Amino acid sequence: MTKEIAIGKIAWVDLTVPDAEGVRDFYAQVVGWNPSPVAMGSYEDFNMNSPTGGTPCAGICHARGTNADLPAQWLVYIVVKDITAAISRCSELGGSLIAGPKRMGESHYCVIRDPAGAVCALYQP
Repeated sequence: MTKEIAIGKIAWVDLTVPDAEGVRDFYAQVVGWNPSPVAMGSYEDFNMNSPTGGTPCAGICHARGTNADLPAQWLVYIVVKDITAAISRCSELGGSLIAGPKRMGESHYCVIRDPAGAVCALYQP
């Protein structure tokens, strides 16, 4: 998620699960994605890359460390200008903060639940 993406756009999508290797292999065989490891210290998460061109399409992550409290579902990351203001507005409008905000390099993200119960991540580059 290092590319600059316009506010309001979906910047990334990933899946956090207890068995990242098993799910990685599932999507590699079902979709045709080619996995590449992403070092996370004592373990590796995975970029899932396009079978044509090798461009990262999605991530598959272990439910460990800062990801331990994330729901096991495909999670979209929506770009916001100010994550603190977005979290505040989310709460004011009947949503809730599930996880975060957390740092990812110089960026920040959090996971919210909207008033209908749907979950997404907000991402401030």
